[in-house]
Amino acid sequence: MPSLKDLRVRIASVKATQKITKAMQLVAAAKLRRAQEAAVAARPYAARMASVLANLASSTVGDPDAPVLLTGRGEDKVHLLVVCTADRGLCGGFNTSIVRKAVADALSLTAAGKTVRFLCVGRKGYDILRRGYRNQIIDVIEYKGLRRIGFTQAQEVAQKVVGLFDTAEFDVATLYYAEFRSVISQKPTALQLIPAAPSELAQGEEATGAAGGDAVYEYEPEPAVILDALVPRNIAVQIFRALLENAASEQGARMTAMDNATRNAGEMIDRLTLEFNRTRQAQITKELIEIISGAEAL
Repeated sequence: MPSLKDLRVRIASVKATQKITKAMQLVAAAKLRRAQEAAVAARPYAARMASVLANLASSTVGDPDAPVLLTGRGEDKVHLLVVCTADRGLCGGFNTSIVRKAVADALSLTAAGKTVRFLCVGRKGYDILRRGYRNQIIDVIEYKGLRRIGFTQAQEVAQKVVGLFDTAEFDVATLYYAEFRSVISQKPTALQLIPAAPSELAQGEEATGAAGGDAVYEYEPEPAVILDALVPRNIAVQIFRALLENAASEQGARMTAMDNATRNAGEMIDRLTLEFNRTRQAQITKELIEIISGAEAL
């Protein structure tokens, strides 16, 4: 049985931890509002861009002049999985759920005889994946010291992905992130970036109610010139949206996790306080019995 001093030290330690978790919960709640607003604001533009690319991808099938980023090389032997996670922990199962979905797809692709490679955006994803896929990780991109994610960071990731595609490092690229739904709900999502998949890009049409497949486009200048600029920008836009969704999901998950940790700390303090009182009472009772027994012996 622990002594009174041990229990007193343990209670003080748990109370200090509770203060930290409560403070982190409040900070996450403050950051969540701004991150959520940014994620929601980015959705219409990304969805409309996706609907345009869905229309273009369906209309350029079989066109030899179509951008390779849009149509692909006609092969799917090597798959690049771009796994976007957070650079910090203490956010529940947020990072694990994204990596779990990517690993499940990687196992399916490997079983089908495909080669899988990873590009980690965020430190925590790398920390999990390196245990079993260290030799398949191409690079790690971190933004730990950055206060707010901007389009510049998304462009850096997009340029990295496009550069790897230009050097024939992979055939198909898929983006993994967590779509923010609410404070307690973040959905792990996979989106094919290269080649542009019309079936997945068409989800943007459903989100905006646009009938992109029925639209007729007139190009000025030539279609190839426009598409060469539009397709890489779409990749950056979709990555930017994923980073914003991740930022909101991370704060929501951290807020929930810290709230649970604060509640658990409170329950532990109550339990330790009860044990402390019982131990103290038992010690007082023992001392009284010893005093009374000594007095009777005299």
